[in-house]
Amino acid sequence: MPKLFHLAAPQDLSTGFADFFKTIGLTGGGLVTKGVAAVIAVIAVKMLLTLSADPKTALRKGGMAIGTLFVALVLALYGDALFGTVGGPAPAAPKG
Repeated sequence: MPKLFHLAAPQDLSTGFADFFKTIGLTGGGLVTKGVAAVIAVIAVKMLLTLSADPKTALRKGGMAIGTLFVALVLALYGDALFGTVGGPAPAAPKG
């Protein structure tokens, strides 16, 4: 059995993060969207873990935590499509 295994083809990442993002299929904006979704998911899990013993309060806070997890899931799955339609400011009309 050979001692050296090639698991993947070598990649030239000499230009830095731009090449790295191309290899994983994310742009800078997509990476930020996934990061925001991950932070929201961590907050939602913390909300779930800190439920109180009172059933009424626990049900209300648990529902909010599940809703927050749903928002994080939608943002992680469709965030690039949601924010892809948001453009910059419209160009000013030419004077004259």
